[in-house]
Amino acid sequence: MRSDRPLRVVLAEDSVLLREGLIGLLTRCGHEVVAAVGDAAALIAAVEEHTPDIVVTDVRMPPGFQDEGLHAAIRLREKRPTLPVLVLSQHGQRTYASELLDSGDGTGVGYLLKDRVGQVEEFMDALGEVADGGTVVDSEVVRQLLRRRRDPLERLTPREREVLALIAEGRSNGAIARELVVSEAAVGKHISSILTKLDLPPATETHRRVLAVLAYLRA
Repeated sequence: MRSDRPLRVVLAEDSVLLREGLIGLLTRCGHEVVAAVGDAAALIAAVEEHTPDIVVTDVRMPPGFQDEGLHAAIRLREKRPTLPVLVLSQHGQRTYASELLDSGDGTGVGYLLKDRVGQVEEFMDALGEVADGGTVVDSEVVRQLLRRRRDPLERLTPREREVLALIAEGRSNGAIARELVVSEAAVGKHISSILTKLDLPPATETHRRVLAVLAYLRA
């Protein structure tokens, strides 16, 4: 269960309009934006100066508008493997998500489409989940994964695919049960079946909810 503690946030977004909107949103929700910058070099400097609880960054930033923000986040996690990072992207890119998930110690990472920012509750849930060491992957990226990976995902039942998609979004077992209108015990059985069918090893409760998705994003 994620906590609702106030977070100290370093924000990196080159669009002034979106940056100011995010500052206002985060502040209204009780968080403190300790630095808001517009390029990757400034992001690295801000994190070194402020040691935030979490970084929220765009993927494409000056000067090249390619993947500077993403690579800055990865560099930061090389120095501080447990630094929580929530990456916002205009388009769902499986390779971007994979690079991020492979950074640091593999915990405390999130990859969301910018459209999610408008869904305030969902965005704030993702922020809190990542800050607490969880992993959140945008549902659109998960859908791309499920469409492209036919083996061994084809071994999963339609319901198990639904569970897998919700796991990747950072949902708890209870939240998945409510979404699918089933018991938590049924969700637990689906997760066990998914891990078995995908030949994935046992893990802690925190990691096992995302292990299946991470394995295929990293493939």
